[in-house]
Amino acid sequence: MTRILILEDSKDCLKAVTAMVERVSDSVSAVPVNSLEEARAALNNAQQPFQAFLLDINLNINDHEDISGITFAREIRMKREYAFTPIVMITSLASMELTAYRELHCYQYLVKPYDEADIEKLIGKLLFLSQQGETRDAFVLVKKDGVNYKLFCKDIVCIKAIPRGVNFVLAKENMKVHYLSIKQLLDKLPKENFLQVHRMCVVNQDYIDYVDTVNGLISMKNGERIEIGVTYKSDIKKKLSI
Repeated sequence: MTRILILEDSKDCLKAVTAMVERVSDSVSAVPVNSLEEARAALNNAQQPFQAFLLDINLNINDHEDISGITFAREIRMKREYAFTPIVMITSLASMELTAYRELHCYQYLVKPYDEADIEKLIGKLLFLSQQGETRDAFVLVKKDGVNYKLFCKDIVCIKAIPRGVNFVLAKENMKVHYLSIKQLLDKLPKENFLQVHRMCVVNQDYIDYVDTVNGLISMKNGERIEIGVTYKSDIKKKLSI
């Protein structure tokens, strides 16, 4: 199911857009919100992630300079899980377009007035992106020097703790990321692929060459030799059926 949050201050417009969106496909679920406060609550309390956002830029018809929709878009982008999620801005304020495109990496604009054909075409694109996302390789998002990077799990050989951060040992390079811990990453990595073997190291099981439990070492296919922590030996034997 593709979940799309729709933020629009006009209740009539919100109802109309929601109906248009859900008529496109049975696999689309629209979550309509009528204010910035409702939008924040929906975002922070969501039990399942959203696959796209449709945001009206101006949420106050009495204030032509209001850009609450852009404010909310900034808040969306600050969440790691939504760093690349499509955001569509609904606007009649042409002056706002360039700012949002550059700063927030918006997917598209709907310029008022729009019709159902515009909505149908847009939702068709978003459905395609959502379906692609469901089948793509697993990845984690990390921020380095203010830039978000998408690291595919299949390319991560192991992750080692370093002072004030971690070092990703990748298939083709290494990447040091500060202010990130092994513990934080374990919540994001696929548990079926990654195994903590030391308090300072997590390995991708697909890259394990062999395990020497006698000497407490793991040899990786890229030549890395990793020490097994004493408290992790039994878990490793159990998970790897040694």
